[in-house]
Amino acid sequence: MEQIKQIWLDMFANNETRMEWWEKKQKLFEKREARIVRIRGSGQVFHTVKQKKREDISYLFHVVYLIKQGDFFYLEEQITPYRAILEDGALLHHMEITEDRKQTAKVDLNAEKLLRSDKDEQSRFAYNRLAAVQYAERWWNSYNPEYRSFDVDCTNYVSQCLAAGGAPMWGAPNRGTGWWYNNNSWSYSWAVAHSLRWYLSGAKKGLKGTAVDRPEELIPGDVICYDFQGDDQWEHNTIVVAKDANGMPLVNAHTNNSRQRYWAYEDSAAWTPNIKYKFFRIGE
Repeated sequence: MEQIKQIWLDMFANNETRMEWWEKKQKLFEKREARIVRIRGSGQVFHTVKQKKREDISYLFHVVYLIKQGDFFYLEEQITPYRAILEDGALLHHMEITEDRKQTAKVDLNAEKLLRSDKDEQSRFAYNRLAAVQYAERWWNSYNPEYRSFDVDCTNYVSQCLAAGGAPMWGAPNRGTGWWYNNNSWSYSWAVAHSLRWYLSGAKKGLKGTAVDRPEELIPGDVICYDFQGDDQWEHNTIVVAKDANGMPLVNAHTNNSRQRYWAYEDSAAWTPNIKYKFFRIGE
């Protein structure tokens, strides 16, 4: 922990770096008439390589923001992997570790056609939003041993939350049909962001989603899908767990584990001006 603390002190010794990071974060909150009133951070090293005078450190940084929005207070938490390179103890490079989400998004895009072509019987299920949100809160920064975890875990996590809310599985053992998880196998829609987005658009039974136009129409338990590049390759999913003082969604997610993060993800390294969102009301 002391080593990580020194890395951040060295990084922010550069006033330009400090101001760029702080001003960007503050401007995002100011747009929502909110402000950061307190920050707490901690880190955990998970990989270190030492070679002569150089040290390569990979670590997880857990930051907690206390946000004030009018009379409304809430905590936003994010856990982000970073890599720092030091030489003779001095910081040379510091960068966020990002995943190649494009590759997972492209896993068997034919699944989209299979999922959307299902015209089976209409069926209804009672979606327990409270149970889905409670699960999202319980496992936002850990992994339920009853399920496999993935390097890119966002959709697997959201699917687990939906299952906890009572969404019925169907389609096994065909991985391109339905939405399901069974021991060491699962549907594409369970674990691949692109496939879940299209499944929610076209499902006629079991777990179903209804697209809405605006994020403020969502309520806790609903799902947001993200196409960061705006090229129709959907790469990320989150679950709504709360609303801010303006009635906008706050979301939980895996991969870069986050809790009560503002839905737009403008502070993400993956965000681009071309981003597209899809908003789904879950259930009937």
